[in-house]
Amino acid sequence: MPVARRRAATALGATVLALIALAFTRSADLAMALFDRLFAVLPWIPAALTPAIFALVAFVTDRWASEARGSGIPQIISASRDPKGDLATRLASLKIAASKLVLTLLMLLGGASVGREGPTVQVSAAVMAWMHRILRVPITAGVLIAGGAAGVAAAFNTPLAGVAFAIEELAAAYEQRVALLVMAAVMISGLVMIGIAGDYVYFGVLRSTIAFRDTLLVAPAMGVVGGIMGGIFSRTILGFTRSKGPWAARLKRHPVPFAAACGLIVAILGILTGGLTWGTGYAPARQLVEGARLDFWFGPAKFFASVFTTLSGTPGGIFSPSLAVGAGLGNAMAPLFSAPPSTVVLLGMAGYFVGVVRAPFTAVIILMETTASRSMILPLFATALIADAVGSLICRERIYHGLSKAFVPDTTAETPARISRS
Repeated sequence: MPVARRRAATALGATVLALIALAFTRSADLAMALFDRLFAVLPWIPAALTPAIFALVAFVTDRWASEARGSGIPQIISASRDPKGDLATRLASLKIAASKLVLTLLMLLGGASVGREGPTVQVSAAVMAWMHRILRVPITAGVLIAGGAAGVAAAFNTPLAGVAFAIEELAAAYEQRVALLVMAAVMISGLVMIGIAGDYVYFGVLRSTIAFRDTLLVAPAMGVVGGIMGGIFSRTILGFTRSKGPWAARLKRHPVPFAAACGLIVAILGILTGGLTWGTGYAPARQLVEGARLDFWFGPAKFFASVFTTLSGTPGGIFSPSLAVGAGLGNAMAPLFSAPPSTVVLLGMAGYFVGVVRAPFTAVIILMETTASRSMILPLFATALIADAVGSLICRERIYHGLSKAFVPDTTAETPARISRS
């Protein structure tokens, strides 16, 4: 009977979280589309709307939902270390999950440079834990890890990436029992998503390939550039989170005005770039993967939009924005090489994403699945491994694990951190 209940809890939890992830995806698309329509009709409205939404979300998060701030992935890393404790109950509760969904959608409605994948991880882990509580099945680290992994799979429609992410990021010790739980949850959530949304390719189909001689030039270049830029992003976020300097302390004491200031910078960047830097960055990244070209400044502008959105301490992830920044860096550097521009874009996505997240296996699997680019697997691995090495020189600590310390009681008691984003 306990085994049957555990299997039922996993199956039902994976099904429910897949449905929630799908609803979240479509709601996020609607929020971004509404913001784009407002911008088209009133080009200067973001200068007022975006800072106001940043301030509102920062106020609500600080007052009532501090466990929902930032990404969601650091929260689940912290919760999985003590799955039966009070910390896990708070970080993976349905109340926080609901807050996460609503606040992230509000951020997208304000043009913030956030992704929905990190929030989906926290929400999915909370749903999986809730289902286990209903069926009176003990909640272990494997339950939270399986829920988070299924959330990644559902968000990107990438089952293999969900398993890879569980191995690299969520699980400190990857045991056989956890592996089976993860694979079952990922498979079920993936089947539900495919059954409803279809077997789509997230970033479009990459129709180009890269010659071996070009790989020898492009992969190291994008690995180094992506690793440096991604490492700078991680070091900036972790440095601000932990800083005890007078300026940082003053900003942290006034989270709402600081968030509004960050929102104003994001709004200005969006206005100057014609709206390209707002939201997840999915649309411009897909355009670049499928062969379109954008102005060279898209990558740097998206980078700064993501930095200031993350520094604001509001809910939202960095998965999709990081991939978009990487696509922009590849787009800017493509004229330097003879390789097809779309392949340079793809390797730029791998380099920057790994520089930020430091999960090369996850990056390769995600990009291979989301672009149907199996022929690029060796260049992707080369770029990812170089970016991982370079990123570690810039920022030694992995960003999600560093941010997860902000949710440990002893740490938060000493220095309340305001940031934790995926």
